[in-house]
Amino acid sequence: MVNAMPKLLLSTNNRDKVREFRQILEGLPLEIVTPAELGLELEVAETGTTFAQNAALKARAFHKATGLMSLADDSGLEVDALGGEPGVSSARYGGLPNGEAKNRLLLQKMEGVPWEKRGCRYVCEIAIVDGRGRIHRCRGTLRGKVALEPSGSEGFGFDPIFRVPSRAKTVAEMGADEKNSSSHRGLAGRRAQALLDRLLQV
Repeated sequence: MVNAMPKLLLSTNNRDKVREFRQILEGLPLEIVTPAELGLELEVAETGTTFAQNAALKARAFHKATGLMSLADDSGLEVDALGGEPGVSSARYGGLPNGEAKNRLLLQKMEGVPWEKRGCRYVCEIAIVDGRGRIHRCRGTLRGKVALEPSGSEGFGFDPIFRVPSRAKTVAEMGADEKNSSSHRGLAGRRAQALLDRLLQV
């Protein structure tokens, strides 16, 4: 009798994040599942004041609901000239949905800010709750600049206005492989992949 692969629950209802994590974690001896595939409807209030706290809240809630090893992330954009905005409020910034309206709001707030002061960073905090209920954490960041105007149609969120000077393009102008190799979520995801690999060998 062949033992079934252990399951890892991606604790998110965001299809874009699910797609990226499946790509990043490909190759692990895990069955990666989503709440939708389990018929689970669960919304977790993100009441933390840091990305790490919100990631942990989500991972613990989905683990408690299913008993499965659960991975959650909280990610966002921090803009130097705006004192770290939108930060943990990235997903709810201005009460707007991800996309053009939210990016337009941010660009309006950055009007008149010179290029040398448009520094920003993407942050991704991952929390993994293992089968014993223990929590593990991984972090990834990506430095860049707030672009003067949106460019590119790949990615999601603030990607069209997040320019990576070393690559002379926005994140939304990168293909999936290039993005995953350099992004905050890609870096945190590779660290999570290594962590999960160790957990599976215990």
